[in-house]
Amino acid sequence: MASWMASFVCVAYLGNAWYHGEEQAVRACLQVNPDRSQFFRYDNISLSCGEQLNNTGWKVKRKTLAGGTRPCSSGWGYASSGSTCIIGQTYPPDSGVYWCESVSGEQSNVVNITITDQPVILESPALPVSEGATVTLHCTPETKSFNQFFDFYKDGHCIKRNSTGEITIKRVSKSDEGLYKCSISGGEESLGSWLAVDASSQEFPSSTSAAEPAAPCSFSVLRLVFHLLVGTPYLVSTVLLGLIYRDRRRAAQNAAKRMSTDHVIMEMVV
Repeated sequence: MASWMASFVCVAYLGNAWYHGEEQAVRACLQVNPDRSQFFRYDNISLSCGEQLNNTGWKVKRKTLAGGTRPCSSGWGYASSGSTCIIGQTYPPDSGVYWCESVSGEQSNVVNITITDQPVILESPALPVSEGATVTLHCTPETKSFNQFFDFYKDGHCIKRNSTGEITIKRVSKSDEGLYKCSISGGEESLGSWLAVDASSQEFPSSTSAAEPAAPCSFSVLRLVFHLLVGTPYLVSTVLLGLIYRDRRRAAQNAAKRMSTDHVIMEMVV
């Protein structure tokens, strides 16, 4: 076997940037299509060990809580062609770690995949992205509605609110690495996804990232109106119940006073 093949580094094309994978050289790179780590129930996923080499003998494997470690076509998925594995309909038990493995035991990069019953997911790259690339995160609700708002969080802090459902980070850097999630109007939240940045491969030499102009997580007029429309009926009903309780309590106290006065008068008469 040629020596150059042993030093091959995992390469995956991500948008407009090439990712050179983990420090350990591998001959295959697991790629996910669609390129994201979160999926709804019943979604379709294609998993491939890459096309940069003749990866005959490589198979997609996974490890899940329910099924343990199994290769494709052994109770999950089906092999379509070469080293590609298809999951026709995803379910929460399909959540786990996936990778490519050769007959000799060599392993590729590992990808975390989550299947959720949540009403919203965060679409973020399944693989690490090159430093200097442009990354767009999408907040995708299972059911879209009119005048929907989206909040994006990084490491627990709200970083952006908009009505488009996406956030773009230009010239991504290591400082952009972290745990991202999003939420939609009504409070439903996605699960978190880790955005990994590979500093060993830069598309553009840049030391700072250029995120979209900040739209801080402050209430917009439309969002304020939305919350008022939703919250006002509850506020009014609470106030009315309080007033009714107060009036009934006063009436009970007055009745008790009258009964006490009548009792004193009757004693005086007797």
